[in-house]
Amino acid sequence: MPIVVVASPKGGVGKSTLATQIAGYYASQGHTVLLGDADPQQSSSLWLDLRPASAPEITHWKVDADEIDKPPKAGKATTYVVLDTPGGLDGKRFKDVMKLADKIVVPLQPSVFDIFATRKFLDRLAEHRRIDKMQVGLVGMRVDERTLAADRLREYLDGLEVPVLTHLRDTQNYVHLAAGGLSVFDVAPSRVEKDLEQWKPLSAWLDA
Repeated sequence: MPIVVVASPKGGVGKSTLATQIAGYYASQGHTVLLGDADPQQSSSLWLDLRPASAPEITHWKVDADEIDKPPKAGKATTYVVLDTPGGLDGKRFKDVMKLADKIVVPLQPSVFDIFATRKFLDRLAEHRRIDKMQVGLVGMRVDERTLAADRLREYLDGLEVPVLTHLRDTQNYVHLAAGGLSVFDVAPSRVEKDLEQWKPLSAWLDA
C-alpha cells in the first residue's frame, strides 16, 4: 500500500490541488484510494465532501494533524494512500510523515521565496535516514512558461539532483473542478487536454 505524501515548506503553493488530483488519478485507474488531510485548512477533506457519487470512489482517511499515524485498513484492500500535509511541516509531524512516506511530491511556485524555502526543505529530506527508501519529486505549480519567473524557476531546478516531474500551468480548470469535487481525470479529456498532457510524466512517476 504505497503512501504518496504531498509536502511543502510553505502554504498556498497548491498542495491540496496536487493531493486531490493525485487521488483522482489513482481512482480513475480503478485503484482503491485513501485520501488523508493533515492540513488545518482541510481543503482536501472539503473536496472529498463535494465529490459526487458518480465519480470513482475515494475514501476519507481522518488524520489527527498532531499525531499522523499509519492509515487505517479500509473495507476493501487499499492500493494507494495520498496524504495532504500542512505548510511548514516540522518537528514531530515531519518525523511522523517521514516514517510513512514511500513517495514525496514537493510542489513549488516560480517565486524567489518558494525557491529558497524549498531548497532548505530538500536539504532536510536529504538528511533523513529513510531517504534511500523514498522517492522525491518536484512539481512546478501555476507556471506560465512566458514569464521571467518561470525562467528563474527552470534555472533553479536545473541545478538540483531531485527530479522535476512536470510543470502544471496556471488554469481555472483546477479551480472549477475542485468546486465539484472532481479532478482532471473525471471529465471528458477534450475539456482538459493540455492539462492531461502535463500530467503524463507525473502519472508515470506515480505508477513506477
